[in-house]
Amino acid sequence: MTLTVIALGANINNPPERIKEAYVRLSEIPGLTDLTLSSLYTSPPMGPQDQPAFFNAIATCQYSGEPTGLLNELQSIEHTMGRVKLRHWGERCIDLDIIQIGGRSIEEVDLVIPHPGISDRLFVVEPMIELLGSDHRVPGLDDLGTLRDELRHHSISRCEDIDISGAIVA
Repeated sequence: MTLTVIALGANINNPPERIKEAYVRLSEIPGLTDLTLSSLYTSPPMGPQDQPAFFNAIATCQYSGEPTGLLNELQSIEHTMGRVKLRHWGERCIDLDIIQIGGRSIEEVDLVIPHPGISDRLFVVEPMIELLGSDHRVPGLDDLGTLRDELRHHSISRCEDIDISGAIVA
């Protein structure tokens, strides 16, 4: 079993509910246990600015399968939930990304781990700190606290008024 970090994001079709639904679906992946969900955060879109703000969360878990198997499972969830890619970094009803799988580094055509955009995404770093602490290190990067300091000019808000605890699975 390996500590695995998955990012969840959405900005259309009731994003908090989409993140809840995706989280429940993650719990059904074979070989994935000890699933925990961060708080929900919101931030401006990274890509085209003519779209709604994004809602994001991080899930941590233990995973015993192969990374490509997990990627296939995440893509299947996205497809089942109706994700359609209209434009690069555009609006989406769900986005699931593998951020980290233990200390592994993978560089394949369809899969790069750790996720190459971590150091540019406070909406990934902040919820990771919530679950793993500021001293946590992603292979090849500084600790999360240092990454957060470097991203202090980014805008992010914790959604205190949106309860996604209903997504908690046994």
